[in-house]
Amino acid sequence: MRQIPFIIAALFGAILFAGCKTKTPPSRAEIQQLALTNNNIVLTNTWKAGATVSTTNAIQDNWLATFNDEQLNALVREALTNNLDLRVSAARIEQSQQYVELAKAALRPSLGVFGTGGFKGGGGSDVSSALQGIMLFASWEPDLWGRMRYARNAAQAGYASAQADFEFARQSLAATTAKSWFTASETYMQMQLADDMVKSAKTLVTLAEKRQQVGAGSESEVALAQAILKNFQDAAKQVGLAHEQSVRALELLLGRYPGAELATPESLTELPGAVPVGMPLASLERRPDLIAAERRVAAAFNRVGEAKAARLPRVILNANVAAISSDVVELKPGFQNPIGGFGGNLVAPIYTGGALQAQVKIRTLEQKEAVAQYAAAALRAIGDVENALATGANLAERELLLKKNVAENQRALELTQTSYRIGKVDLRSVEQQQLNAYSARLAELRVQSEQLSQRVNLHLALGGSFETHTNNPPK
Repeated sequence: MRQIPFIIAALFGAILFAGCKTKTPPSRAEIQQLALTNNNIVLTNTWKAGATVSTTNAIQDNWLATFNDEQLNALVREALTNNLDLRVSAARIEQSQQYVELAKAALRPSLGVFGTGGFKGGGGSDVSSALQGIMLFASWEPDLWGRMRYARNAAQAGYASAQADFEFARQSLAATTAKSWFTASETYMQMQLADDMVKSAKTLVTLAEKRQQVGAGSESEVALAQAILKNFQDAAKQVGLAHEQSVRALELLLGRYPGAELATPESLTELPGAVPVGMPLASLERRPDLIAAERRVAAAFNRVGEAKAARLPRVILNANVAAISSDVVELKPGFQNPIGGFGGNLVAPIYTGGALQAQVKIRTLEQKEAVAQYAAAALRAIGDVENALATGANLAERELLLKKNVAENQRALELTQTSYRIGKVDLRSVEQQQLNAYSARLAELRVQSEQLSQRVNLHLALGGSFETHTNNPPK
């Protein structure tokens, strides 16, 4: 009876303080202000390398469809289903979700049952068999200062971060699959051109040998033609290996055995039209990896609150009800079943050698680290877009020059063929110009393939989804 006032006071305190609100983590704008403004980074300006592109329209989703390649769409779906690295990311999401459930469980009362009993076996029997009974007990720790709620909030932020990381992994996988597909197509076309160049080089060797036989040529001309042939044969071997490796890399992304057996198209996909790039701020707000970095800042903030609350007293409330009997022990007179009671425990740290204070400092420094990591990730993201825009513009200019180069070499080949037909030059000049035309076409092909890859890089850097709808994690 003397404990009743204490128990009532503890229960009243639990009811009074259990509803204390936890502090809200910094918002996205506050994180950006804290992380970027101090470095004089302005996000409201247009892209520096995007003077010739649209910055007013919204960033584009469903970019995969713009390439109009059904086989590529099927490969991306296969990669999303079978890629093993993506399965690892998916497992991490499930783990984070269970950590949330674990943190929530700490806020709820715990219930348990305890029973004891035995058979009467004589003087040598187990003493624990003297009592038989069952007890139902409950325990609950009111979250007076928000310690457990901060832990729950941190776990929820970690879960949201894992979701965002998974979404970025999906987008990165789709982008890597597309670029690997374009590379495989490019190397296949390079193989065809390399084979044609080897054929032309063989023709040069034959012509040089015939000229030597009739006395119009020399042994040095034959040796030079054979050296040129060997160079082109070596280049063809290298291109063939590069094609096999690109196909194997793509098969690994798809979760297939890397046997270099995947058939690739014989021509490159046409480059889609220009895309809207929006503003730098919009890009940061869409990119899943930046959203994941924001959630990590929120998780670190809540861990600071958890560490601070751990320095304060804790109250644990207990209650139980039981029914017991004994064939050996004589119970107290007036004893009646069932019996029960409730009580409370107070746990207050007084001296821990500075451990709790150090834990607060550690969590505070972790929050500082999370903000710095967000700043670094944001700056890298801005750099990704600027580089993609600048590279895309440079490749477009180079393609125009190389198209003219291909056309001029083709024109030179036609003129050389005409000169050969009227007897002004021999066939060697025709074959040499044919090799020049092949080389010009290879350079143009390389730039066209790079344009496709850079377009994918731009979409990924902007945060546009390869699907129709973007399911962003909670902010």
